[in-house]
Amino acid sequence: MRPRTTTCRKSPYGKIAGAAVLTLTALVLPLASPPAYADPGDRQCVSDPNAHATSVPSPDQFFGFPLGKGQSRTLTSDEIRKYVEAVGHASDRVVTGTMAHSVSGQELPYAIVSSRHHMVPGQLKKIASQIRSLRDPRSLRQDKAARLADDSPAIVWVAGNVHGGEKSGADAALKTLYELAGGLSCDVAKRNENLVTIIVPTQNPDGREANRRQNDYGFDLNRDWFARTQPETGGKIDMLRDYPPQVFVDAHEMGGRQYFFPPNADPIHHEIASQPVDWINRIGAANAAGFGYNGACGGAVTTECYFNYATYDMFYMGYGDTVPATGFGAAGMTFEKGSSSAVEDRVQQQFNTQWATIGWAADNKREILDGYYKIWQTAIEQGAAGTLEPNEVVQPTNTVQFPVPDVKVRSYFLLPDRQIGDVRRLVERLRDMDVEVYRLKQPVTVPTAQVFGGRSATNLSVPAGAYWIPMDQPQKHWIQALIAEDPYVPFPYFYDVSSWSNPLLMGVGTVSTGDALSPKADLVKRMDGGVVSAAPSTGSYTYPMDSAAASELTFRLLGSGVPLSRDLGTGVVSLPARAVTRGELDKLAQSYGVAVEGRATPASGTALRTPDVGLFAGTGISTTSGSYGEARYVLSERWGLAPKTVTTADINDNTPAFTERTVVLVPDGSSANGGLNAQGLANLKAWVAAGGTYVGLRNEGTRVARTAGLTSTTEKTKPTGYQVIGSHFRVNVNTGSAVALGRPAEDFQFNNGDPILNPSQTGTNVLTYPSDDAFWSNGYTMKADALKGTVALVDEPTGAGHAVLFAYNPLFRAYNENGIHLVANALLQPAGSAQQRQLTATPGGGADALRAAAAKAAEPDDLAGEWRPIVIQVADADAARTEALVRTYTDTGRTASADGSSYITIPNPEGLAADEHPFLRDLVRDLNGAGIPLRSVVG
Repeated sequence: MRPRTTTCRKSPYGKIAGAAVLTLTALVLPLASPPAYADPGDRQCVSDPNAHATSVPSPDQFFGFPLGKGQSRTLTSDEIRKYVEAVGHASDRVVTGTMAHSVSGQELPYAIVSSRHHMVPGQLKKIASQIRSLRDPRSLRQDKAARLADDSPAIVWVAGNVHGGEKSGADAALKTLYELAGGLSCDVAKRNENLVTIIVPTQNPDGREANRRQNDYGFDLNRDWFARTQPETGGKIDMLRDYPPQVFVDAHEMGGRQYFFPPNADPIHHEIASQPVDWINRIGAANAAGFGYNGACGGAVTTECYFNYATYDMFYMGYGDTVPATGFGAAGMTFEKGSSSAVEDRVQQQFNTQWATIGWAADNKREILDGYYKIWQTAIEQGAAGTLEPNEVVQPTNTVQFPVPDVKVRSYFLLPDRQIGDVRRLVERLRDMDVEVYRLKQPVTVPTAQVFGGRSATNLSVPAGAYWIPMDQPQKHWIQALIAEDPYVPFPYFYDVSSWSNPLLMGVGTVSTGDALSPKADLVKRMDGGVVSAAPSTGSYTYPMDSAAASELTFRLLGSGVPLSRDLGTGVVSLPARAVTRGELDKLAQSYGVAVEGRATPASGTALRTPDVGLFAGTGISTTSGSYGEARYVLSERWGLAPKTVTTADINDNTPAFTERTVVLVPDGSSANGGLNAQGLANLKAWVAAGGTYVGLRNEGTRVARTAGLTSTTEKTKPTGYQVIGSHFRVNVNTGSAVALGRPAEDFQFNNGDPILNPSQTGTNVLTYPSDDAFWSNGYTMKADALKGTVALVDEPTGAGHAVLFAYNPLFRAYNENGIHLVANALLQPAGSAQQRQLTATPGGGADALRAAAAKAAEPDDLAGEWRPIVIQVADADAARTEALVRTYTDTGRTASADGSSYITIPNPEGLAADEHPFLRDLVRDLNGAGIPLRSVVG
């Protein structure tokens, strides 16, 4: 068990006479000595479901109104924290504490509830240890596991409010807490005897207070589970490791008035074990049977009040259902209640599903724990055999369209030849999910190797120092889900991206094999890195800035006032040995996994300066979510740069807020000019020519630069039927570019339906999609050949400055490490470097003429500039019926046909997810109900 980082604020295990609870209205409620608790061991439970211990404050008492039926408003984050603490102090069935802190420093409270004899000192810790032991059958015999399944309670988590504006799940969780903590009925007693229930009412208090989906950095926390970039997520994963769930409820809200609970929509990731899928579907049946109070549906219990098999898949490994299911073997479930219903209906129905789920888990506790042990037992057996789980579908009308190929995977190797800081960061990410990673002591020959990027090799020598991840271990499912080169989608419905392979995101050289190998290797127990050799006081310390991790180290050293230089040929950074103590440098480098070498020679190279970054917050850019938030997080939290806001008015008026910056970063957005007028565009161009660095991301970032005459790139129209659903592509790297310093000649780049840029004629095309057989992609793509020969990154010199243009978003969710490294290079590129040039002898004129022509070129259809418009693909024969149904919802749909398919594209300018969208979910339901076969749905 890892050391706990949470702060426990447990009530005393024995009641204190005269204890009091202070309500928000300063009403002091004296707590009488409690009656006997509903504990089967005491045999004093009662049949009355409404009987409660008077010592535990009810929501009525504490808030002055009930939760659920009769509730008129939702609670504040402060009210939630105070009630959790009050119940913890009042009930000896409850332990409370703080799971994590938000970006703004708010606490994320939790409550652990069970029978009081489970909560006495040491017993809860023992139960958690026993459940953790079930996750490793190598050290727990089956007969002992069976006894634990008999004797130990299972662990159920109820979590709410991961999206800040979706509040009812948190309020319902407090009602669930009250019933478990204070209820005296035998029904409550059975739940507490058979279960330990962990309640996390709000996972996003900052978003709750702002009534905003995202946290304070603009991140959707329900996409952050594998990367753990945000503090709210990291503490949650740590606690899940301490108290591994068998059932996990993630309570949300959506548009409309209905309620969703599983069974899920397809696709389901193939590595989710069969047991949790079975439990999920059976819990869905229990929820349907016990749905109960349905005020939002006219009081009748009908299937019109809820739905299953639609909208919510279990594919992407960043959700609050997929990660508990794949990484922890739990029945991970998303519950969604329509936000158009009244508060009382939303909270009551959330409570009903929570209560029905907990009841099902209590009734089936023994079966769950038996199955839980078998999940890990089977995983080890599959890993030893190199077997991957097959693809399946759960919706009755669907069939598997893309089977998992017949391949064997017994091992992965992370190669140490490049991006070593990011390699080690990936190792730590795996270890933080209980994956066992080894470091090779000697080289090993791999007879049959699959090299990431779609290539193969025979008798490949993997060097000493490489990291080896054998699959015959309990976390086999998680390893495959996180590392695999392709996630093998079974069915083309996409709620999110179709690829998140961590080695590809990081640009880490990776090899898989089905060969049975037994290399000599040591188990990794801590992150490698740090100062590997001392330097004399007159010498220097050096390291290659070849990774996002090394970039962070660079910015942190600069921020501490340490003088740094960089060789613009090799990318190596050096610093005078006397500028920092070896101990300080070792500690910092160790934390980033970067190896620093001491040398007798002095530091050399071009001096690096700390960039003064302006973050553009102009027209077409959301400053509360998406690209802007991702940039603010990386610049501030990762690099410590404290970016300043630059507005449209600042550039139009040439204010110091703009002119004093050395870098301006323009995030992705929907405007072609950022709201800049003619003078503002001229000001921007003059600022770059004077030595400024313009960094433009994706649609708005590249289009503003084009409008300002900073680039000769133009956008290529996407062919009908083009789909790139968050996939990885191989790119060729111009390694002579200062922006590409430290990257390999071939790299991988994440593309999420991004604009397609024709090559620049006036700058350096830094990343280019191959036009030959080297072209390669993973995930789900259609007609991606349109990318061949186009560019993903351009460095355009103007005067003493640069415009660095990314066709994609390199900071996407802050987990695209190779993109983050490239942005760092762009920010640190010195003005007036040797690669600066102006084109003066090009057919058609010089640089200014070519860029002026590009600025006048027609942009593609505005839909191409969206993050991802809604696209429904059907057979041509079904187009008319589909169009007619679409018209009942919107008149904005546009139809195009290619290769026997019709594509109905619906604008989605705000980039709304399916659960946020006002009608997408209902439209898909109606299409299914009309018997129209959907070839794919993107939205």
